[in-house]
Amino acid sequence: METRTRSFAKALSWRITGSIDTMVISLIITGSIKLAAAIGFTEVLTKSVLYYLHERAWLRVPYGRVPPPASVEKT
Repeated sequence: METRTRSFAKALSWRITGSIDTMVISLIITGSIKLAAAIGFTEVLTKSVLYYLHERAWLRVPYGRVPPPASVEKT
C-alpha cells in the first residue's frame, strides 16, 4: 500500500515530465513560447490532481494484485 504523500510525489514527477513534453509540442504547433508555457503550467495543475485521484482510486481496485508470499517462521 502506498501513502498519499508517495502518490502525490509520483503524480508531481510524472506531470513535470508530461508538461515539458506538452510545452515542446505546444511551442512547435503555436510558435509562441508564452502560449506554450501557459498551456504547460495549466496542465501541471489540472493533470496532477487528476493523476493523484486516479492513483488513489486504483489502490481500491483488486484487479491484477498478487497477495504477498506467506512468511516462513523458523522453529
